[in-house]
Amino acid sequence: MKVRTRSSAIIGALCLVASLALANASADEPTAPPRAPAVALTKVTTATNPTAGTAGPGGTVWLAERAGTVRVLDRKGLGKPVLDISKETTTDGERGLLGIAFDKKFAHFYISFTDLEGTSTVDEFAVRHGKIRPDTRRTVLTQTQPYPNHNGGDIKIGPDGYLYIAFGDGGAGGDPHGNGQNLDTLLGKLLRIDPRGAKPYAIPRDNPFVDDPEAKDEIWAYGLRNPWRFSFDAGTGDLLIGDVGQSAWEEIDWAPANSEGGENYGWSQMEGNHPFRGGTEPANHVPPVHEYDRTGLGCSVTGGYVYRGKAIPELKGQYVFSDYCDGTIRSLRMENGEVTGVSDLGVSAGEVVSFVQGGNRELYVLDVGGSVYRIARG
Repeated sequence: MKVRTRSSAIIGALCLVASLALANASADEPTAPPRAPAVALTKVTTATNPTAGTAGPGGTVWLAERAGTVRVLDRKGLGKPVLDISKETTTDGERGLLGIAFDKKFAHFYISFTDLEGTSTVDEFAVRHGKIRPDTRRTVLTQTQPYPNHNGGDIKIGPDGYLYIAFGDGGAGGDPHGNGQNLDTLLGKLLRIDPRGAKPYAIPRDNPFVDDPEAKDEIWAYGLRNPWRFSFDAGTGDLLIGDVGQSAWEEIDWAPANSEGGENYGWSQMEGNHPFRGGTEPANHVPPVHEYDRTGLGCSVTGGYVYRGKAIPELKGQYVFSDYCDGTIRSLRMENGEVTGVSDLGVSAGEVVSFVQGGNRELYVLDVGGSVYRIARG
C-alpha cells in the first residue's frame, strides 16, 4: 500500500508540474490576432452620384444624390425622386446635396446642401404618412463658405434628439483663416441645435459654450478640418467623426456618450497626433483614437458606423469605415475609447463617399460613382 501510494503521489506531482509548465508556456507565447470578420458586398441598386443616406419610415433607406435629388430604396428597388432641389444647388468643388436625416419619429426631414452661392444651408420639411410635405419647408440654419471645398455638410439626429451639423474649416488649404481654433465662427465645428425648440432653432442649455461671450452657442466640438462623415453608436451613444486630413494624416475622433461637449480635436494646430506646420499642441487637445498616413492607405477618410446589425455577428461592436481614394472597407475594434485592433475586411467599394445605417442596423456603402452596396456576411 505504501509503495502504491508513493507512486501515485509521484505521478500526480509530475502531472501537476507538466500542467503548470504547459500553462506557463502557453501564457508566454504571443496570442494570434483575431481574424477579420468575413464580409461581402451585395450590390442593391445604382443611384446617380449618391452622397448620403438615412434610415426612413417602414424599413426604407433614403438616399441623397449630389445634384439635389432624394430617392427611396425599398423592397421594390430605388424609386423616383421624392424631393428635387437640383435648381438650388451646384456640384462644383465639393458642393451639392451633402446630408439628410429624419428625426426619431419620422415627423421631420432635414437636408443639408450648398446653395448656388455656396452657402451651407440646412432646411426642414414636415413628413406625413412617410411623405415629405413641400409646403412646410423652412430654413433652419445657414453658414457662408469662403471656398468651394471643406463644406462638411453631414447631419445627424443624436441620441438626445438634437440635430448635429458638421462644418469644415471653410476650405482652401491649411485653414488660412484659422477657423478650426476660432470659437467665434461655426466653421471647423460640430454643432448641436434644437430645430423644434424655436424658430429658426433653439440652443440646448447644456451646450458647452452657452456662457462664453466669445464663442458661438451652437458649437458642440471644434478643431475640425473637414468632418465629412460622423455617426453615433446605436449601442452606446458614443460619437465618432472621420476628419479628413491636409496632406499627411487621416483621423478618426471619438467622444463617449456622456461627454459634455467642448472637445478640441486640434486642427489646425494639429493634424492627427502631429503638429501642423510648426503648430503647438493645444493644452486641451483630444487626440484621435485612430490615424493613418497616406502612404498607400488612401487620401480622404470616410467615416462610417459601429456595426450593430445581426447579419455578421463577428463584426458586432466594430467601427466600420473606408477611404474615398482607396475604397477598402476596414474596421476598428475598440474598448473604452481605445483601439485594440484594426482589420482590413478584404472588400473594396470603389470611391466610398458615405455609409448608411438602415433601420435594422445593417450597413450600406455608397460609391459616388453610383453603386450602392449592403455589407453582408462573407
